[in-house]
Amino acid sequence: MTTPVVLTVEQAHDRLTGLTLIDVRTPGEYASGHLPGALNIPLDHLPRAVPALKEARQELLMVCASGTRSATACRVLAGHGVEAVSLAGGTGEWAARGYELNHPTGAPRSTWSMERQVRLTAATLVLIGLALGLLHPAWQLLSAGVAAGLVYSALTDTCGMAALLSRLPHNQPRAAALDATLQALSRDARPEGGS
Repeated sequence: MTTPVVLTVEQAHDRLTGLTLIDVRTPGEYASGHLPGALNIPLDHLPRAVPALKEARQELLMVCASGTRSATACRVLAGHGVEAVSLAGGTGEWAARGYELNHPTGAPRSTWSMERQVRLTAATLVLIGLALGLLHPAWQLLSAGVAAGLVYSALTDTCGMAALLSRLPHNQPRAAALDATLQALSRDARPEGGS
């Protein structure tokens, strides 16, 4: 597995107008603040966007909260023959450096970050396992399973729970929004003066 090329926040900021930015976070995370000009294509919907991304005229910069999902997105795209780079540190680092984050127009659908959703779910499952363990010791295996999953997640820098949570309805893009994003990509891919 190859390591994707990364741009620092400063490099990305300096080249912003020459990049096509793709934010691979959930729609709720995207609504909470994204890089100026970034289009939202959640990581699990990326394969649907491959044809449009292949046609992009500018270099693709994949963005997420911390850089982990954007690096995964780069690897997914590389598997389809599409070159892309990842933003080191993601939107978290972008905001920490004092750069502007935009918010969607209209009524934003802001939700908790995926990391916060995972923490809440994991903690809730551990507490349920401990509480039910008072009724029957076998329920403590639920807490042990969550703990094992968190260790595995840390060692592999992946998160199965986040993958599951990203499939919940509040984390899914509206079909019309994703279609509009893909149309915007297709328009940008056309040569100047093309129809």
